[in-house]
Amino acid sequence: MKLLSKNEYAVQIANTRDARMKWWREARFGMFVHFGLYSVLGRNEWVQACENIPQDEYEKLADSFQPIEGCCREWAKLAKEAGMKYMVLTTRHHEGFSLWDSKTNPFNSVNYGCHRDIVKEFVDACHEYGLKIGFYSSLMDWHHPDSWKCAFDTEARKRFTEYIEALNTELLTKYGKIDLLWYDVSSPMESWEGWDSLARNQRLRALQPDIIINDRSKLEEDFGTPEGAVESQTRDWEACMTFNDISWGYLDAKQAEPYAYNAQRIIRMVNICTREGGNLLLNIGPAPDGSVPEDAWEPLRQTGKWLSQNEAAVYGIHKKIVDGFPARGNGVTFSSQSEDGRHIYLWNYIWPSNGEMGVGGYFNSPRSVKVLSTGEEIPFVYDEKNQRIRLYGLPKTSPDKVAGVAVLDMEFEEEPEYHSFSILPQLNGGRVFE
Repeated sequence: MKLLSKNEYAVQIANTRDARMKWWREARFGMFVHFGLYSVLGRNEWVQACENIPQDEYEKLADSFQPIEGCCREWAKLAKEAGMKYMVLTTRHHEGFSLWDSKTNPFNSVNYGCHRDIVKEFVDACHEYGLKIGFYSSLMDWHHPDSWKCAFDTEARKRFTEYIEALNTELLTKYGKIDLLWYDVSSPMESWEGWDSLARNQRLRALQPDIIINDRSKLEEDFGTPEGAVESQTRDWEACMTFNDISWGYLDAKQAEPYAYNAQRIIRMVNICTREGGNLLLNIGPAPDGSVPEDAWEPLRQTGKWLSQNEAAVYGIHKKIVDGFPARGNGVTFSSQSEDGRHIYLWNYIWPSNGEMGVGGYFNSPRSVKVLSTGEEIPFVYDEKNQRIRLYGLPKTSPDKVAGVAVLDMEFEEEPEYHSFSILPQLNGGRVFE
């Protein structure tokens, strides 16, 4: 195939990005799965590096890799129950152990341990539960002999980049349609030129024309990947988060539970992603036998139940809210906005005990205000002078009985006009709104 220059390639993928990214932009929420030999030890996915475990000692873990039959189906079932729309599996983490029948890399789960193709089982499970399929692929590799020499040896670099491409070619040709390629850790080389990413990604896209690719091969590609923080970017972005802010790989669930996210914190992250144009990729680190850790079950199921009752405020394309959207009722209500702009969804975290809620910053009145999950009408008055919507007659307790996060749907005749923050001139550069 004829390879494009970097600028030509950027134009080409930009021209197809909206069509390729449509499902992803509507999905909002996905499951990351970190599973590999490090799961057997249960001491973080970087355990080999952190503890200076010699290669020959670490390789012996491969025979202990014995995930139970059906573990991938358990992950996918939980992802579906959690309201997630796609999954991304670590097909090969930095340790260099491939979870599929790789002819390129003999150090894999078919030749050792369980003697099964875990990637195939994962793909089959995603198909069963209607989830889009993502493959994580590390560029860094602690097992391949050229994976460190490539930083200074030209021939080693050529061999290793060919190895990386061969691995990803297998992944993108053996399992049917794949929706997402998720690169990680471009080390020790420091540029896309060093990794030959421009040529490789063009050839991989030719195998899967609809695929979307993240930004970790030193090219911008389709979306950014802030890690460990839900931070908005000016482009499409996806926050990838552990489940306990300690480890991506498995840790003892009972000890990790005090640090694990509850449903309320997960919903809060989804809220930020929804209003600021991003996705949340939330990780689980399965146990050595492949089972879902105990601390993840209930929070994810609770989140899924909440999402099923408030889906209009989350899924689909939403307008990106910037510069401090003013929908902040009683200081603890944040918002998302429908694509057409006419619906402002107020996500309330601390319900007002006095039966009233004020929402500031609007130059026009809503047509109606309802509890999204039930359709119950909420009475309101509009104070035009102060650009304030006052809700009254509210229930004594939050109408959301799942997680205590009620969503109110303010519907307008047309997209409302608003200004940032407040009528207080101190917050508006000294300007007074009249």
